[in-house]
Amino acid sequence: MPKYGRACYIVDMTDHPDDDTYIEQHKERLNYMPWLYWRLKPKHLEWAQPWQIRWQQKLMQLETVIIEDNCFISPQAKLFAEPGRPISIGTGSFIGADAVLHGPITIGKHVGINHHCTMDGGRAGIHIGDHCRIAAHTRLFAFNHGLDATSLIQDQAVTSQGIHLGRDVWLGAGCGIVDGVTLGDGAVVGMNATVTRDVRPYEMVAGSPARSIGQRQGVPCFDPH
Repeated sequence: MPKYGRACYIVDMTDHPDDDTYIEQHKERLNYMPWLYWRLKPKHLEWAQPWQIRWQQKLMQLETVIIEDNCFISPQAKLFAEPGRPISIGTGSFIGADAVLHGPITIGKHVGINHHCTMDGGRAGIHIGDHCRIAAHTRLFAFNHGLDATSLIQDQAVTSQGIHLGRDVWLGAGCGIVDGVTLGDGAVVGMNATVTRDVRPYEMVAGSPARSIGQRQGVPCFDPH
């Protein structure tokens, strides 16, 4: 008997999932780990590409959304883009499951927005530069309420200055970016940080409110594609 014991022999081939069940499970994996879409073997691309093309075409018909080539948008993500509040998604970008995006939002090329991210562009909008990576449960709100104690919060005027992310910005899981903040190229935000002021290029920040903890080292290098 092999060292793994008798259980290793108990394999009923009838328990293996059929092709449809396998594909549905694979779709679920891609919904939550969308970067795997670009690693699919040709036999899986045969169903994955038509699936994505159909969904993206439907989404562009339903909302004011522009999606460039070679993107992955989870059907479980929620994109709301009324006329005048568009969402633009650049080539090679992805949006994971349970993300909620409300325009106006401009997403550059090769941007990764992971599952359960929440973004609202307010009136001024959110701009995300090329090659940014936005981890799960990150929140960006490009609007704010007034705080005058003489009125209820729900009755306060709403302001919107916008949020701007440069290229190659990394937002750690669970962090929050408030209205009016600009993050320079190459900036890094630590997990669960709350960013309330601008972050310089290649600066690393962490904490709530976020404070500088250093600079990225080396000569900046951008992928030109």
